[in-house]
Amino acid sequence: MYKHILIPTDGSALSEIAVREGVAFAKSINAKVTALTVSSTFQTFSIDPLTVTDTPEQYRKECDARAEKYLTMVKNAAEAAGVPFAAVHVVHDLPYEAIINTAHRQDCDLIFMASHGRKGMAALLIGSETMKVLTHSKIPVLVCR
Repeated sequence: MYKHILIPTDGSALSEIAVREGVAFAKSINAKVTALTVSSTFQTFSIDPLTVTDTPEQYRKECDARAEKYLTMVKNAAEAAGVPFAAVHVVHDLPYEAIINTAHRQDCDLIFMASHGRKGMAALLIGSETMKVLTHSKIPVLVCR
C-alpha cells in the first residue's frame, strides 16, 4: 500500500486536523511522513497580507519562523506516534505546484491534505489549493474534511 505520505500544512485549524489524521493514518499502515509548508515569494504588491513586509530579508525571516512553527507541530505529532518524519519548507508562488513537485521529489506515494485552507475573498480569487492538487496530481490524494 502506501509507504511515504506527504502532508502539506498551512498552519490553519483544518490543516492541523489533517496533520493529526494523516500521522495516525501513516502509523496504521507503517508509512513514513514528510511534512511540507509553502511560503510565497517576496512581493512588493500582494493581496496576501502575510507577504507585506519591509524587506526581502525580513520577509524570509518571517517565513522561516512560520514554517518552523507549522513543521514543528507535525514533527511533534509524528514523534508522539512513532512515525518516521521529515520536513520540507518551499518558497513558491503556486502552492499546489510545490505540493505536487515535492511529492515527486520525495518519492511520496500519497498526498494527505485538508479540504481547504484559504477563506473568504482569498479563496474566491485564488481558489482552493486542494482542488488544484486533485486536478493536477498523478499521485493519489486523500482529502481530510
